[in-house]
Amino acid sequence: MSIKRKTKTVKLILSEFNKTQEAITIGELLKKFDKVMDKTTVYRIIDRLENSNLIHSFNDYDGTKRFAKGKKNIFSNKKNNNHPHFQCEDCGISSCIPIKISIPEVPNYLIKSAEHIFTGQCADCRNES
Repeated sequence: MSIKRKTKTVKLILSEFNKTQEAITIGELLKKFDKVMDKTTVYRIIDRLENSNLIHSFNDYDGTKRFAKGKKNIFSNKKNNNHPHFQCEDCGISSCIPIKISIPEVPNYLIKSAEHIFTGQCADCRNES
């Protein structure tokens, strides 16, 4: 299912992704839009946005699913050109890292996707140290 028309609720969620370069959890979206839309609507819109390649998802180092704007394969339409993500160990922010990661071919395995998460300190947390 794709986004054929951008309803008020779709525009509200898209605006959250346009406000930041950081990845957003479903919990953060549910909290933000608690008074505007129900949980089912948020989940349905997120699914539609991801299926339309307007956002993509990844799991951070503690297993939380996060969503970021743009399609997963930002460098090519080939499945093996993924990009990594970064998560700050201090403040917890996550973001896409705009570098290309090529998945190698491994004998006897058909690798369809991979997730790469780098952890450390973001610039803000490094400056506070």
